[in-house]
Amino acid sequence: MRRLAIRLLSLATTLCALAVGPPPAASAAAVQAPVALTGAQLSASWTGPLSTRGRYVVDAGGNRFKLMSGNWSGAQGTWEGSGDPNDPADNQAGQVSHDIPLGLDRAPLADILAGFHGLGLNSVRLPFADAMIHDGTAVPDAAVAANPQLRGSTPLQVYDAVVAALTADGFAVVLNNHTTTYRFCCGLDGNERWNSGQSTQRWEDDWLFMANRYRDNKRVVGADLRNEVRRDTWDDPNWGMGDAHDEYAAFEEAGNRILQADPDLLIIMEGINWQGIPLAGLPHGRPMLTPVATLSNTLVDSGKLVYSAHFYAYTGPANTGAGSGPGATSDPRYQDFTPEQLAAAVDDEALFVTRTGQHFTAPVWISEFGAGGRGSTDAKEHAWFDTFTALLAARDADFAVWPLVGWHNNGAPQDSWALLHYDAAGRRLSIEDPGDWRADDWNRLVTAPSYTGQVPDAPHWNMLDLDHADQNVSRHMLALPDWSSGNRKGDCPDGQRLIGLGRGSGRGLCTDAGQPGTGAGEWVAVTDERYVTGGDWASGYNKLQCPDGDFAVGYSVRNNAMAALLCAPATGPLPTTGRVLWFDHGDNRPPASTGSDSAAGDWAPGSYKGQCAAGEYVAGVAMTWRRLQYGVPDALLCRPLG
Repeated sequence: MRRLAIRLLSLATTLCALAVGPPPAASAAAVQAPVALTGAQLSASWTGPLSTRGRYVVDAGGNRFKLMSGNWSGAQGTWEGSGDPNDPADNQAGQVSHDIPLGLDRAPLADILAGFHGLGLNSVRLPFADAMIHDGTAVPDAAVAANPQLRGSTPLQVYDAVVAALTADGFAVVLNNHTTTYRFCCGLDGNERWNSGQSTQRWEDDWLFMANRYRDNKRVVGADLRNEVRRDTWDDPNWGMGDAHDEYAAFEEAGNRILQADPDLLIIMEGINWQGIPLAGLPHGRPMLTPVATLSNTLVDSGKLVYSAHFYAYTGPANTGAGSGPGATSDPRYQDFTPEQLAAAVDDEALFVTRTGQHFTAPVWISEFGAGGRGSTDAKEHAWFDTFTALLAARDADFAVWPLVGWHNNGAPQDSWALLHYDAAGRRLSIEDPGDWRADDWNRLVTAPSYTGQVPDAPHWNMLDLDHADQNVSRHMLALPDWSSGNRKGDCPDGQRLIGLGRGSGRGLCTDAGQPGTGAGEWVAVTDERYVTGGDWASGYNKLQCPDGDFAVGYSVRNNAMAALLCAPATGPLPTTGRVLWFDHGDNRPPASTGSDSAAGDWAPGSYKGQCAAGEYVAGVAMTWRRLQYGVPDALLCRPLG
């Protein structure tokens, strides 16, 4: 969420805010406004649920669905943390949301949605606080004065009505867990992590409640797991350390639980928004999605993962956005970058994830960006917004502007960042009305040429990470007892096979490239050499080999030594001849030039890796305890798929 003023609370050792953004460029001549679809037209243009193919989000028909979205804020709270929650002076931009989407006191739902259509949107990111789920107090009548049908409703019931109205009018809705409490985000506000002010279990249970609540509405398309994860006073979030602050592990666990409740939802994961103490000489920065390059997430349903990131002009790769006082540093802001520097930063921190054929390949949704509009005279921010929207258009990126709705008084916006403003009488002031400098940039973005139509199927490449715990992402195996008790184990998503292993790292790689169908027979956990056939293919080494006709779909380790190989039957016969691929003295992977092989992504950094070709399957693994090799995998038996 955007902050008008970043509150870096207390102490020299505290940190602050989030949100990210890019640098400058110049405005061009006026562009045509977007075509406003009616609710019926938008509804007819796509069919839910949504999923992914490579870097694109697609609808149920396999057609590209570009998330052209806005944030309708309010249900996450607007109170700024001190004073009276009902006093405008103590709420963001003087706007009291009463913990429901802004504007319902000023304009009927239908009018607000008509404004969204006029902006050219097809989707809405709808923030909420965990507190909303547990709040049984009816909102004041004044909070829904323009929508009297909502009188007597709790905040959750109002949220229900907004979701129903949006989806009935054709919009895709992404549920966004923005905060724990109703306090306006961000900085040191008690909402820093998913488990700030609540347990991880409570957070996951709240998500299951929301997933089940909207399960039958296929235009509720996504679960945006948490907004802007950042450091609190004492602790940083991390990506992959296996502790209570591990965002990678928490998001993957929550995503998989949600998919088991509603397999139709997109699971949207934002990267780490801030780590470190923002003081000169101390490490600090905004990692965003950079850790995904070497540690990406794997869900039980491939084709459901979307990553997201936020960019704002006044922040930077190592700048909190604070103007002065604690948390302010001399690190450059995105608005200080040249267009070339900005493009490089956005690629390095987010859009690299859209590269094809990698273990991390997924759509990236820039789910927050924005700038002050009508009345703003910040030349650097103007230039940044022009450059950044041009960059989004050029990269054909999915996006969501912050925020959609605000208030105005006699044409003066209270929050100039909003695209639509309503006064107390319900009169609307739009970005499209004269006087808002952002209009050309916005219109150029929403009318930019984009990939449309059918998106071809693309192979999935998914990591297995046994660094700290099991990674069981096979629905088939999750329904069965522990298949390798006492060992760390990983199994590929159903419909994928194991194709690579790291040496001594517990990492693996799965794919469905050329995948044969899985047969109806039993899956076998192999712990000895009983299935070794065709001669001794790794003389002097211990071997785990699948039965003929089976391919490897998982493995287990103990202290990184191979403990078991999980094998699944194919629907038809598989070749039993092949090759031995050694990786005990270096990487042995297909070259990146082979196209469909995921050779460019490092899925086991710091370890030697063995990876069969895309047209092969892993039939066996060899290892030894001789010469202090400790039983880590040394060779793969790769056999052709056909």
